[in-house]
Amino acid sequence: MKTVSRVYDSYSQAREGVRALEAAGIPSSDISLVANKYVSAEHADVDEVSDTAKGAGIGGVLGGGAGLLAGLGLLAIPGLGPVVAAGWLAATAVGAAAGAVTGGIVGALVDAGTPEEHAHVYSESVRRGGTLVSARVPDNDEARFQAILDKYGPIDPVARGAEYRKTGWKTFDPTAPAYTLTEAEKERARRGLAMTGTGTTRPTGERIPLA
Repeated sequence: MKTVSRVYDSYSQAREGVRALEAAGIPSSDISLVANKYVSAEHADVDEVSDTAKGAGIGGVLGGGAGLLAGLGLLAIPGLGPVVAAGWLAATAVGAAAGAVTGGIVGALVDAGTPEEHAHVYSESVRRGGTLVSARVPDNDEARFQAILDKYGPIDPVARGAEYRKTGWKTFDPTAPAYTLTEAEKERARRGLAMTGTGTTRPTGERIPLA
């Protein structure tokens, strides 16, 4: 199995990527989503995480037969603070997965085959308000599933990393304070993501629908 990972500035983009993977035949148990807590205003399936899921600990984020998004729960990952998550990578990041040596989002990504430099950028992007989608896919079909996720506008880790480094950032720091709601909102505004009653819009006028 290979692992493909992408990070999106908008939860709505990530959600559609997850749905596309499931529609293409990837089991929910092989998909994972980790979203900054403060994307919760974007859509009810994040905003209305059930009290049962909130109290279920890691068991509430492992996903289920009703689809990955139905298994969303809240947990804390070092350096990210509270996140909305589901699936195997989230379990690995908190050290709860079978065979996990250490917790942490960077370690989980690197263990899954993501280049370390990209893993640091992806983790920092989630810290700043993004959403990570990872999927375990057949070795001989990796390119097809990469193309599926690329349809929904993921970040370019090389370009995003260069942008971060211009401000003095070097690598993801799991000991750094988690972003506050205000900081996450400022980051989203800087990226040109504005919330409307019908979805997320970009400065170009393109709308990413909520449903």
